[in-house]
Amino acid sequence: MRVLVIPEDPRLDQYVLKPILEAMFKRLGRPRAIVRVCQDPVLGGVDQATNWNRIEEILDLYRGMVDIFLLIVDRDGQDGRRSALDSIEEKAREALPPGRHFLAENAWQEIEVWVLAGLDLPAGWSWQDVRTEPHAKETYFMPFARKRGVVEEPGEGRKRLTLEAAARYDRIRRLCPEDVASLEDRLAKLLVPPGLIRDAEAPWGGSQVPSSEAT
Repeated sequence: MRVLVIPEDPRLDQYVLKPILEAMFKRLGRPRAIVRVCQDPVLGGVDQATNWNRIEEILDLYRGMVDIFLLIVDRDGQDGRRSALDSIEEKAREALPPGRHFLAENAWQEIEVWVLAGLDLPAGWSWQDVRTEPHAKETYFMPFARKRGVVEEPGEGRKRLTLEAAARYDRIRRLCPEDVASLEDRLAKLLVPPGLIRDAEAPWGGSQVPSSEAT
């Protein structure tokens, strides 16, 4: 099974999305799913990531190599973000051939919150405050990364911290029901009955295959 994750911007998001989504597929009984983060083209933020023309460009480029496309953006406290994603999902369903699937999810309120969900927070921090803060990256994640002394590491600490968090994926799922658990549940419906989506481990073909291997 080949999964292409479409982030707002892969330059930092890749360090969060790949490990957590790999853990999600492992929980779904697909530990050998090949999860890649789209880096060509690079989307420059949520406006481009929710622009159907840019998404259609990616679908056209990779439709022959991907079983499941996952668009993951930040919610940023915007109540209307879900409806925008629903519209993109509908258009993608019409554009993709049978056997290819597209799901979109908005992280409450930023994907860095998923990382914090899998870690032990400092004393005095409220999970509810972290979860509802529209600017959780600046308010909570970066101070946490500085406290851990990992800001100078790949992804400003995202690589190390996400690998730690992903090892506790069940905790992430439990603390993030509106987005992580919801996405997992929707994927589970795609994967049942067995065989609806092939579980072949065929390599990605062509020179345009995105590479999200972080160094």
